[in-house]
Amino acid sequence: MTVSAVLVAPAGSAVAAGSGSTTGGGGRVQSFWLHFNGTPISDITLFTEARRRSYIVLNAWEDRLVPKLKAVNPAIPVFVYKDLSSTRSYACRNGVDDEQLPTGVGYCEAKKNHPEWFLLDPQGREFEYDGYSGHWQMDVGNSAYQKAWATRVVEDSTASGFDGVFMDNALFPCDAYHPGVCPAKYPTDAAFQQAYLSMLANTRDEFVAAGLKTVANLSNARVHDGVWDAYTEHLDGGFDEWWLAFGDGNLLSEYPEGWSRQVAEIASNEARGKITWVQPHFTAGNERAFRYALAGYLMANGERAAIAELQETDRYGEASPWHREYNWDLGTPSGPYRSVARNVFRRDFSCGAVLANANPTGSRSVTVKLGGPHVDERGTVVKSVSLPGTTGSILRKFC
Repeated sequence: MTVSAVLVAPAGSAVAAGSGSTTGGGGRVQSFWLHFNGTPISDITLFTEARRRSYIVLNAWEDRLVPKLKAVNPAIPVFVYKDLSSTRSYACRNGVDDEQLPTGVGYCEAKKNHPEWFLLDPQGREFEYDGYSGHWQMDVGNSAYQKAWATRVVEDSTASGFDGVFMDNALFPCDAYHPGVCPAKYPTDAAFQQAYLSMLANTRDEFVAAGLKTVANLSNARVHDGVWDAYTEHLDGGFDEWWLAFGDGNLLSEYPEGWSRQVAEIASNEARGKITWVQPHFTAGNERAFRYALAGYLMANGERAAIAELQETDRYGEASPWHREYNWDLGTPSGPYRSVARNVFRRDFSCGAVLANANPTGSRSVTVKLGGPHVDERGTVVKSVSLPGTTGSILRKFC
């Protein structure tokens, strides 16, 4: 991801699949808008999205839009985007860093006064993000860098009227953004993760004291056992940038690092009073991918989680589509989701139910009896639903 800032409305140890329960909420969808591309935003768009989104994301230099959003929805807090892991050379002009940065430390300032803050490869060379020119990886385990990063971010965020910080790139593998090459200082994933835990833990009190909420991008946490809970312990929430749907024909099924591992991210955060943002990837109009992802979200949703899809990687411009299902109210959850067949899951609500078949794509359909009449997404009254692998259904009851 590249740059930006965020808005959130009030609406959380990886919990084992189906364990735990949320109190209140759960039957209504919350959605967000990540506006990282800096494209122009009309007043009518601001008005519309401020009223219906639970989270909106803007660039740090778009702080002039905060009063407009709060005029529409005074309750909406605004989080500013700041990259934990890099400084940006493109944000330095003629030797002077931009006043409003997408990072916590300016490139020119660091290059001149603190070259030791740049992370180095085994040959002593600085790391530039693969695929993102002008992004230079920093040593998040350096205590002086941690202090400088947090101090600058807190000062800028509060001065600009933001209410929180979206921390991009809380990373897990030591070769992130430079495949196959780990930093000399952190040659293993475990050492690299300890540096990030140090960064999050050592800066936590400063953000709390300033009254700033923190949410970090924890993309691909599911493939690193325990890191979601370990990182969010020092945060107010986490964002999973690739969630259940990785493309129209690539839907995540159940296996040890699969469906239940991602659903547990929401369950764990809700149980701890933390925020979760989840982002599936599919093209507009792909009802199968949408319903599969939405059913997974509703399996664990409580009061703080939100969902929004993205079609193309890093295309954070226009708001994601608003689905009619977002206006449905399934009511109060009767408890946590449960297994009703092998890798087939169900969660009941006072006014509906959600189902997901997390068996692989192409596997046989499984028929689930509902125990009474429900209304499916097409408005048809049904008493059972037949679901092939990697499909989901959101059902309403007469309430």
